[in-house]
Amino acid sequence: LFLAVSAAAMLPSSAPLHEALGLGGFNFDNTRRNQVLGAQGVAAPRVKKTGTTIVGVVYKDGVVLGADTRATEGETVCDKNCEKIHYIADNIWCCGAGTSADTEATTQLVSSQIELHRLATGKAPRTITALTMLKRKLFQYQGNISAALVLGGFDCNGPSLYTVYPHGSTDSLPYVTMGSGSLAAMAVFEAEYKDAMSVEEAKALVQAAIMSGINNDLGSGGSVDMLVINKDGNTVLRNVVRPNERKFRKAGGYSFPKGTAKVLTQTFTPLSSLPIDVTTTRSPAAMEVDDPAAARAKEEPPSPRASAEVAPSPLPPPVGLAPCAGRVRTPRTRARGGLGLGQAEAAREL
Repeated sequence: LFLAVSAAAMLPSSAPLHEALGLGGFNFDNTRRNQVLGAQGVAAPRVKKTGTTIVGVVYKDGVVLGADTRATEGETVCDKNCEKIHYIADNIWCCGAGTSADTEATTQLVSSQIELHRLATGKAPRTITALTMLKRKLFQYQGNISAALVLGGFDCNGPSLYTVYPHGSTDSLPYVTMGSGSLAAMAVFEAEYKDAMSVEEAKALVQAAIMSGINNDLGSGGSVDMLVINKDGNTVLRNVVRPNERKFRKAGGYSFPKGTAKVLTQTFTPLSSLPIDVTTTRSPAAMEVDDPAAARAKEEPPSPRASAEVAPSPLPPPVGLAPCAGRVRTPRTRARGGLGLGQAEAAREL
């Protein structure tokens, strides 16, 4: 205590103790700045909320992946039957949670790279190769790609299962969950998982985990999709369970008369009234060098003095002939064959 008091006494009074001693701590310097920006109407960025339940489990002979089929946009369910299990290779598949566009683009990119790798090596791709490509891509963007993935596959090393987080960190576990409904699904896995399960037991466990996410997470819903990967290939199981299917449908569907949705405003702009600016540019032909000085000379009109200097002088008349002051008539020829005027006179003389 005496040393701490003595050190504080030796420091200038204006400097905070934790800064003078080089200690860490919370920094609230931007709090007032955020309040001023908020008073001016600048909205603070909000975290994107995504909803998904994706799982995977390793059984005795392979891997079973599972996912729900609900796609949300804020608080709106925009798709009730989307696909969240993405193709990487015939023996490698990937479940995606987060932003749909990010998961689609990332898995498609890695899938094309895996195919090129297979063609270059002539061997079936390994799951660890796809994992390395995925985590390098996500780490490159430092979490700005909103893609949380569950990667499963079967290769020469047997079945393998991984999770890939948006920042690029990975886990390898016998059962994994990701997404907003991952806690509910993990509760089922931790209670029911066992080693060396059969394929039917693994499928039942994955179905129960996805159903737990659908029933306990508002961002998850729709139906249950599953995929089985083993040494014989893959088996896609689409819409295995549809718990929330609509029970009532009107016979013949719904038909709305024209004008049900009122048009508030309408504007029409014909194309003929739009300003059109046509500019033509000439590119140099093959084996031709584009000279900027020559191009400027072509664009600039010649001055009258320069025109007078470069104008060719009239040629003198041939020797023995007087200059013709009138119009020079040339013999006419027919466009479609026959004899010309000079040829006809020569023929009459003959």
